[in-house]
Amino acid sequence: MELGILTDTIKRDSIEETLEVINSYGLHYIQLDLTSAGLSTMPEKIEVEMVKRIKDAAQENDITISAVSGTFNMSHPDENVRRAGLERLESLAVTTKSMGSSVITLCTGTRDEENMWRWHPDNNTPEAWRDMSDCLRQALDIAAEHDVILAIETEASNVVNTAARCRKILDQMQSPHLKVIMDAANLFQLNQYDQMQATIQEGFDLLGEEVVLSHAKDLSAEPGRSFVAAGEGILDYDYYLAQLAQGYDHIPLIMHGLSEAQIHKSMEFLKQHMI
Repeated sequence: MELGILTDTIKRDSIEETLEVINSYGLHYIQLDLTSAGLSTMPEKIEVEMVKRIKDAAQENDITISAVSGTFNMSHPDENVRRAGLERLESLAVTTKSMGSSVITLCTGTRDEENMWRWHPDNNTPEAWRDMSDCLRQALDIAAEHDVILAIETEASNVVNTAARCRKILDQMQSPHLKVIMDAANLFQLNQYDQMQATIQEGFDLLGEEVVLSHAKDLSAEPGRSFVAAGEGILDYDYYLAQLAQGYDHIPLIMHGLSEAQIHKSMEFLKQHMI
């Protein structure tokens, strides 16, 4: 199993500098956030020259772009906001393969109008599910047109907030272009921390066949639900990594939710716990 990193962990002035730094850490797999190239995560347009710079910089630094971030609020209550996100997704899908990747990561979103990572009590309503699934179906039409994979994950603050609901949307869409990011820290509701191994196992049982990418961050021991760098929290990494070792060795483990100053420590922790 190879370690990788989300590029926006590294703050530099250009994509070339960013990938050089990532290479210097001995990391050769990334999830690309286009903010690292001076754009927004979901730009309206990506110039051909920028696509070439990204691809060239990755090749020069022996880096594989395992996925490109394409998160927007697919459950936003305003249809116009969802439509704008789909338009930007199309712009990203047009260029993803030219950058050297075939996977775009998504966020299923929330009814919160300001923060797509914040819980809203309407997330569990039929209306939220309807809007999210309609938006996802349109996104999958875009993915099919450009032959890319869209990867979603569970997130307690989103409409797809459990492994069971993630399985439900996979079964509903029935698309070869829809896959899963396995992030053990995202499988948990607050009342599940004492069921750590069972919750992780359920995630693999329900979603394992669809996993194309894995993430590494940690659950904070502080009250409430927050995340810290891998190795700094309470997630059972021995169990998580043992599950990943059973058939997912070819999938990079992407570190995120950490600062650059924490990279070395998290890398050491993860390598010590890998089987």
